Amino acid sequence: MPYKKPKIEKIYYTIGEVAKMMDVGTPTIRYWENEFEALKPFKNKKGNRMFTPEDIETVRFIHYLVKTRGLTIKGAKKKLKENRTETIDNYEIVKRLEDIKQELIEIRDGLNANDKD
Repeated sequence: MPYKKPKIEKIYYTIGEVAKMMDVGTPTIRYWENEFEALKPFKNKKGNRMFTPEDIETVRFIHYLVKTRGLTIKGAKKKLKENRTETIDNYEIVKRLEDIKQELIEIRDGLNANDKD
């Protein structure tokens, strides 16, 4: 049996890496950090923001509320305070449905590639 190298996941991500993941600028991430209490990344001795995977999930959630759902910052804050559990549940459902959609697209593309052969 061939050796499979274990997948190593990073512990901390820079603000640039997080901004690239979300397809937004670093000033947007900094702004969200100032506006949302839930987003408080660790800062190293130099003052660089270091995001954990949990912080990245928070950023994804904020991105979903602001960019996908089109809420204002004030509206997103209100959603997080008043209906946090319900909003997170809805976000998880949408995220899972998007994952399923992507899997189905990959299956379709794979079948189309086999038909051409």
